[in-house]
Amino acid sequence: MTNHDEMTGPFDNDDVSYEGRPPYTSHGPTPFDGDLGTHQVTLRSPAELADALPYLLGYRPEDSIILVSLHDRGGRGRFGGRARLGIPTHPDDWAAVAQQLAHGLVTGGERRGARPEQIVAYLCQEPTKGETGQSVMERLQPLAHQLRVACGRLDVPVIEALCISDGRFWSYCCGGQGCCPDEGEPMGLPGTSVLAAAAAYAGIQVRGTLRELRARLMPLETAVAVEQEVALDTAGMSLVPRIFDETGRAEVADETIELAERLMHRLADTAPVPDPAAADRCDDELLRANEAAALILGLQDRTTRDRAAEWMEGDEAGPALRLWRALARRCVGPYAEHAAAPLTLAGWVAWSTGDELEAREALAMALGADPDYLFARLLHQACNEGLDPESVRRCLRAERAERGGRAERAEQSERAERAEPAECGGRAQSDGHAERDARGGRAAQPEGEGREPASEATDVTMHPAVPSHPAALAPVSPSPHVPEQRRRRRTRSSASPLAATDEGQVPSPSGRRSRTPAADGTRPSAAGRGSTGPRTPGKPTASHRRADRVDAQEANAVRADGGTADGDSATGDDLR
Repeated sequence: MTNHDEMTGPFDNDDVSYEGRPPYTSHGPTPFDGDLGTHQVTLRSPAELADALPYLLGYRPEDSIILVSLHDRGGRGRFGGRARLGIPTHPDDWAAVAQQLAHGLVTGGERRGARPEQIVAYLCQEPTKGETGQSVMERLQPLAHQLRVACGRLDVPVIEALCISDGRFWSYCCGGQGCCPDEGEPMGLPGTSVLAAAAAYAGIQVRGTLRELRARLMPLETAVAVEQEVALDTAGMSLVPRIFDETGRAEVADETIELAERLMHRLADTAPVPDPAAADRCDDELLRANEAAALILGLQDRTTRDRAAEWMEGDEAGPALRLWRALARRCVGPYAEHAAAPLTLAGWVAWSTGDELEAREALAMALGADPDYLFARLLHQACNEGLDPESVRRCLRAERAERGGRAERAEQSERAERAEPAECGGRAQSDGHAERDARGGRAAQPEGEGREPASEATDVTMHPAVPSHPAALAPVSPSPHVPEQRRRRRTRSSASPLAATDEGQVPSPSGRRSRTPAADGTRPSAAGRGSTGPRTPGKPTASHRRADRVDAQEANAVRADGGTADGDSATGDDLR
């Protein structure tokens, strides 16, 4: 059995509906009224029913079995769900196909709370070489009988069964009353019926055949196919090992998404072409073989494919659909199975934008390329059951927003890490200034005993300390009688009066060292500060402490201005 396509679901177009008055007991003129917006359309004959089929489906069917349900509404019938399958090549499969199609249409309507009450059946097939339309009608008559039996078992009668072939139609419900000639009735010219005019007024378009629709998704058979196969082989040798590597997979995913975005922009910048075949040729020319190969292989990763599925609406949907079609056409030769990913994406975007016909065909072709492709199976089932794609869109929107939030947080963290070293350097430099301010220019003292080398962040040559004593504001001129060499040697040899001791105390300029804490636990007073505690043996007197404070302040003033204790100024070389 060859099942080219399966399509079940309600006819949900709000602009057009069809109503009729059941039961259809006679083959004579019986009205089927159609409500197209504010306009009422009445179908009164099998010819008008045959002419209505393309408007019910949105395309002109070929090699198809089609069942359309009718629902009673106030004594009038309304067209509802419809189902389609390809006509099996072998007649032995007809009974199973008839049962499958009838069961799918009836149970699908029951799940939606609208069980069919009558069914109209269509058999559409063009004559092969040596056949006529009449011979096709006669050959398919057993299939029409199987359809009527299968629907009857489900208590849903087939009120009309039509065969459409070679521009003519026949009714299998004629009953031999001589109302239908053997050569059949001619079909009206496309677009000339009342229903065609009403559909055009409502903006309903009828596209070509399913064969033309599938051709937009089929692999290329031109000279480009050979070049594309070579490009796929070359890309596979470099990309497949990276995809199997944990780190390389993430890199390939990002590269695939970036390349797809660039190609979408390239397609969007081209002028639109009204003819579908010409538009596809134009898109093929814009897509290079190596670019197509990289995208086809990159989309085999399910996570990357799901990210690409987020281009499903708005301005992104049109270029994305064109790109997925073009990639499906590039899955040539041994890479036919790789078409499952771009075909599924094409079906998803088509369904998301309201084109259920192309969605079903693309998803069916994806399952033909890979029957176990889960994403295609889920979408195909949901589309056939008439579900709203908004639930899938919400999930993809949430995933896109979450990934964008993660990327923004990562970028903020990276900026913070880049800014942290500069802030730490600034804090260290500020701390060096503050320390020099507090210690009266201690950072400017020369290296020597009792002093740690100054760091680069506290280079007093570039950042002189702010003096803390008013006397330091007076300029101190270097002695002109002392050579620079001598001044440098004198500075290095002289002991620093502000060198820190091991206990962190500041000794007096006279060279006296602070005493260590007494054994009885009493703490000696700091140098240069008064004390109100008990006097201990060996402590300096109050007059000595006052003299020490004066000497320390004078030394601070000299150091803050770059001078030395002997009255010479310290140069940058001295400080280094």
